Amino acid sequence: MDFRDTPEEAAFRAEVRAWLEANGNKRSRPDEVFGEGLDDAARLAAAKAWQAKKAAAGYAAITWPKEAGGRGGTAMQQVIYQQEEAAYLVPGMIFEISIGMGLPTVMTWAAPELKARFLRPGLAGEEIWCQLFSEPGAGSDTGGVRTRAVKDGEDWIVNGQKVWTSGAHFCDYGILLTRTDWDKPKQEGLTMFIVDMKAPGVEVRPIHQMSGDAEFNEVFFTDVRIPDRYRLGPECGGWKVMLSTLMQERLSVGGNLPTDLHEHLIALARKCEWEDRDGSPRPAIEDARVRARIADAYLQQKGVELIIARGLTAISKGKAPGPEMSITKLVAAKAMQDIAAFALELAGPEGLVGHQALGGDWRYMQRLWLSSPGARLGGGTDEILRNVIAARVLGLPGELRRDRKLPFRDLERA
Repeated sequence: MDFRDTPEEAAFRAEVRAWLEANGNKRSRPDEVFGEGLDDAARLAAAKAWQAKKAAAGYAAITWPKEAGGRGGTAMQQVIYQQEEAAYLVPGMIFEISIGMGLPTVMTWAAPELKARFLRPGLAGEEIWCQLFSEPGAGSDTGGVRTRAVKDGEDWIVNGQKVWTSGAHFCDYGILLTRTDWDKPKQEGLTMFIVDMKAPGVEVRPIHQMSGDAEFNEVFFTDVRIPDRYRLGPECGGWKVMLSTLMQERLSVGGNLPTDLHEHLIALARKCEWEDRDGSPRPAIEDARVRARIADAYLQQKGVELIIARGLTAISKGKAPGPEMSITKLVAAKAMQDIAAFALELAGPEGLVGHQALGGDWRYMQRLWLSSPGARLGGGTDEILRNVIAARVLGLPGELRRDRKLPFRDLERA
């Protein structure tokens, strides 16, 4: 592995740093987040303004072709930008699905007139997209989708429910996976559409999480009309369209681990007090067991960084990343949860209920701990990803499944 930038990469990194210093705001404390103190409407407006600024400078979608509004740059340039932007207060999740999943699917599968209509407004932050795949009975097994789309002239009428849809409450459009043929096997009867999230019959209900956030939603469709021209890919070709989207999702959900977690642990261990054998308090950092756990966390963090570095080395040389990128999300999401759990354990009872004396390091770790279970679910659960790695990376035989060839209608009766 070569950890050094090439001269071209170093020049691009310097350009990005200069632009961010001139236009962005660095975090002033570990737990600071974008739009802090603003209401939802003001935070969304600020996020759109930042996205528009990025798009105008050519940083919103670096790898996109120029004709689609991108920079026509390399994957390594995209990685460099993300590395540099990580130190700044940026919207993050608000446009992550638009730029990373929704719009690339439109760019790959939509008709030319739809690309002309949607790509540039989405890139500039004028419109925001969500992804509507998961259902109460079709989470990791996406082929089990039951949301029904029935052809009616030049339109399709959609009825059904989606769940765990990130950002649906503020999105303008979404990519929607439906079942259009119940007589074909489960993966062959699916069709993908663009759906207007403000259309009559679309109802969005927030899901309140234990963290206090409500970024996920249930979405209900009742006789929603979608024009056939909004179809992505061929009729009953939705499985292939969906796979192209999921490949993007698994690289972006939980696929990275913050590089400063051990520093937060050390800061917490200096603030937290543990009782010595004689009952007198002392900083937790003085306990050898605590130092050993921090060292383990550091090794986990560095292990993930090295896995990512192998993939980045391949990308930098113009090659496709190998199997290391397939396991990044699996390893990083679990490591993040383990490290955050230790941080709260370190603080004792105060780690759960909070204490001002612990400062921003504790608030940062608590937020990480509350959100980390979602990182292990989004983009494929641990169990699903292990099956994918076993079959597609290690070449092991897959499990026997009778549902692959049966008509989906028969599975419904089973």
